[in-house]
Amino acid sequence: MKRFRSLVVPVVALLLAATTACGGSGGADGAEESGPVTLRFSWWGNAERAALMQRALDLFHSKNPTITVTPSFQEFEAYWQKIATETAGGNAPDVLQTDFAYLREYADRHALYDLKEQEGKNLDLGDLIEGLKGAGEIKDGLYGVPVGGNTWGYIYNPALYAQAGVAEPELGWTWSDYRAAAKRITEKTGVAGSGNPIDTYYNLELQLLQEGKSLYTDEGKLGFDRARLAAFLGDGKRMADDKSVLPVEKGVQIKPKHPLESDLVAGAGAWDNFLDRYSKSTRAELRIAPSPSDTPQVLGQYIKPALLLSVSRKSEHPAAAAKLVSFMINDPEVGRIFGANRGLPPTNAQRAAAQLTGPLAAVAAYEDGLKGKLTRTPPAPPKGAGALEQAFIRINEELLYNRITVDQAVDRFFTEADQTLGS
Repeated sequence: MKRFRSLVVPVVALLLAATTACGGSGGADGAEESGPVTLRFSWWGNAERAALMQRALDLFHSKNPTITVTPSFQEFEAYWQKIATETAGGNAPDVLQTDFAYLREYADRHALYDLKEQEGKNLDLGDLIEGLKGAGEIKDGLYGVPVGGNTWGYIYNPALYAQAGVAEPELGWTWSDYRAAAKRITEKTGVAGSGNPIDTYYNLELQLLQEGKSLYTDEGKLGFDRARLAAFLGDGKRMADDKSVLPVEKGVQIKPKHPLESDLVAGAGAWDNFLDRYSKSTRAELRIAPSPSDTPQVLGQYIKPALLLSVSRKSEHPAAAAKLVSFMINDPEVGRIFGANRGLPPTNAQRAAAQLTGPLAAVAAYEDGLKGKLTRTPPAPPKGAGALEQAFIRINEELLYNRITVDQAVDRFFTEADQTLGS
């Protein structure tokens, strides 16, 4: 999915520019609907998700016979191009599936309805799992409701830890423990003890949250300075020079596969739902543990919305649209229908009904074990964050190939951030 974002964002930005000048908010007075209503509902996905969605929509109509839903779906790239075109033309669907990476951009351009107008009326958010409450809020408004979520963690191969005589990672392990384990596993097994933590900026975000900072500020600017980035990159470069993490060339050679799928590393930081994907691609048993932290009381982990549902600001039926959103996150049968197709279900009732098995059951148990330890979900990232994430990967590969220094990598990243975020 990420490979499309650099292509889609310019289209979104260009076409959404027209929405700023478009006034009006449709029927956004929060009033109850009277008489038959037809809603347009759009999402991205494949034929499998479409079949599941139709079952859920049929169930919704059976319980709300005065509301008819006209569905539409496309693959990810085509979906966002269509949504951008419809939004710019003032013809957006009443309910639309949104991505956390794009939520702020649409909200800032006044393309989305503030669902706080419906909360407690036609929208029930009371059963959202810990960590997802407040996700989708931007400034004082609520512009998206999560229909699934996942958190960061450390996915690892316990057999390699046992072979090296290293204790498996568990809640309370530190970054020093992590580095020592990676080095010992590499020396004892010949398999890289870990992926390099600087391979993704979500590890940087993790450390920043552990320190009470953030990747982005509420205003959409970088939440860290050059010195902090230099320290993060320096740690990764030293681990590479120490040969305790996967060499950059091996990781590049197997893309788009992950090193865990190819049995090239003993562990790596990842979103927890990837445990299912990686487990299907390797014969090794994989497990997941909380991320290392030097502050035991602060893991720095949060529940990231996998997908969200939003309502168009132009919708003439916001009350009915909110009913559909509420049904999609709360109805237990919907939880059974989708399972983990859209990420782990967002409410306690749906998770109880989802009947998860195998690695997905392990992920659910993992998240249950983190109750009371998760950080509030940060605000949606600013426009351009997806492109900046890709720049981060590209620059760090140059660093690990020894083509640039840490200081040069920092300079390049901040230059790209200035251009991309307008900071």
